Amino acid sequence: MDITIGQCFIAVDDHDKALGFYRDAIGLEVRNDVGFEGMRWVTLGSPSQPDVEIVLEPPLADPNASPADRQAVAELMAKGLLRGVIFRTTDCDATFEQIRAAGGEVVQEPIDQPYGVRDCAFRDPAGNLLRFTQPRP
Repeated sequence: MDITIGQCFIAVDDHDKALGFYRDAIGLEVRNDVGFEGMRWVTLGSPSQPDVEIVLEPPLADPNASPADRQAVAELMAKGLLRGVIFRTTDCDATFEQIRAAGGEVVQEPIDQPYGVRDCAFRDPAGNLLRFTQPRP
């Protein structure tokens, strides 16, 4: 049996801002942009990984969610407590400079980690933490 990742989801509160970040700062390509019942999903991916997609979704993609649940998710997002994605790159320092130059909110500059990678971190416009790792030889 062969199991692979097809999609992962990142909650965003402003799809246009998020799209500018993921497309323009990181360089992902837009694969789909769908609206349904007042919500929006934008699917992006790396040209080098056509089988893997990142879906930018509403903070609570459930039209039947209670107002209390919506408020709870909004508060977690505002604090930056929802998880994002760890990207792999061949050049952590160049990736860092590209995203910083595009206005990315720096959380951590590139550093060699004791667990075998060089990485850096940013927050996207919704506050999600994104890490960019480069395996060390």
